Amino acid sequence: MEKNKITDLTKGDPGKLIFYFALPIFLGSVFQQMYNLADTVIVGYTLGENALAAIGSTTPLFGLIVGMALGMNNGFSIVIARYFGAKNMDKMRQAVAMTIILDLIISVVFTVVGVSQIRHLLEFLNTPAEIINDAYGYIVVILMFMTVTIMYNMIAGVLRALGDSRSPLVYLIYASILNVVLVFTFILVFRWGIKGSAYATVISQILSVILGFNHIIKRCPELKLSKGDFKYDGTMVMELFTSGLSMGFMLSLVSIGSVALQSAINSFGKDIITAHMAARKVSEIFMMPLGTLATGAATFVSQNYGAKKYERINIGLKKTVFMGAIWSTIVVIVSFTSGPYIIKYLTGTNDTLIIDTAVRYLRINTPFYYVLAILLIYRSTLQGIGRKFTPLISSSIELLAKFAVVGFLAPTMGYLGVTISEPIIWVSCAIFVLIVFYSDKKFKLEIKQDKSLA
Repeated sequence: MEKNKITDLTKGDPGKLIFYFALPIFLGSVFQQMYNLADTVIVGYTLGENALAAIGSTTPLFGLIVGMALGMNNGFSIVIARYFGAKNMDKMRQAVAMTIILDLIISVVFTVVGVSQIRHLLEFLNTPAEIINDAYGYIVVILMFMTVTIMYNMIAGVLRALGDSRSPLVYLIYASILNVVLVFTFILVFRWGIKGSAYATVISQILSVILGFNHIIKRCPELKLSKGDFKYDGTMVMELFTSGLSMGFMLSLVSIGSVALQSAINSFGKDIITAHMAARKVSEIFMMPLGTLATGAATFVSQNYGAKKYERINIGLKKTVFMGAIWSTIVVIVSFTSGPYIIKYLTGTNDTLIIDTAVRYLRINTPFYYVLAILLIYRSTLQGIGRKFTPLISSSIELLAKFAVVGFLAPTMGYLGVTISEPIIWVSCAIFVLIVFYSDKKFKLEIKQDKSLA
């Protein structure tokens, strides 16, 4: 029996490696979205538009609270991948041990803060009175079990750092199937309402965590930790923490901006909230391949940077951007030809205002996916080669731009101002990231030296 599916990304064709490494991550993201889609479709058809709007109003808040924690895990995995690429297994195991400790601390802090403050945040964001109780009931259940979410993402991050992107996919498939069954059971049979959807998500995540830990224990000798691996190393902790903090702040800053946008969206009423939620659900699916390509690129870059194979990074970057452009073309075609049918099926509504608003959002945003692909892939590459602050600055630009939308575009242009905000932000951030990347003298020198040794 095959013990593991660990892959050395420092050998072989960069384009093929990134594609086949990213493919399971993409499929895993699809099944993860099934958690949300099952909630959306079942809640929309059985509990009505108010319940659907309640879930939609919590999405950016949940992203804000867990974005920091999950982003930090992405940063931890970059460090682990770098040691794995350098074939320094002792340091790699020590990095995994420190990641476990840091994640346990993060879980406790974020659960306490999230549960204690979420009601106040919903009120602060002008969540409509008719949906605020349902919104609170839904998100507080998720937050109480956030340790489970963080543990799964830790397991997936560690395995992916070692080139295994397939095992997390398998466990997500099992969890997604269970989630669909439980959502039907809790809402239609037990009549638990919107909380039933939240409990289904939590129980499904628990299954994926159990399966993930079992896989590591039985099939990954590289990850067999000893007591000595947990010995405190200040330098290691600082390396993990700064890398994690950079990624965590990057994601949380983006989420803060989304929360700010949600406050403007909430002021437009429940129909616009529902339309925006539906459009964002579809957008998240459309964006997943770009995000997974960026994730795959980050791991590829981290392993090769640790192995000092700098020219491979340059080749892999160009091939990843090309794959992103192909996907962007597919998305544009789908959004313009099938947008109304997708939105109608997703929400279960015949309300033309909801459908037309959501479709307009998609048709304005998707042509700019070419720019988004460049932004995500180059930003991940910078993170992979240890340039921690540029992605953070890029996210800060995005945050400020979203506040500008809330302050100026939304009041003057209505929901159209929200719709055009992301393309403007993507273009601005992509220009900044490209300038920084191609001005990086250290990386240019490393590539030049690598070529001279080839």
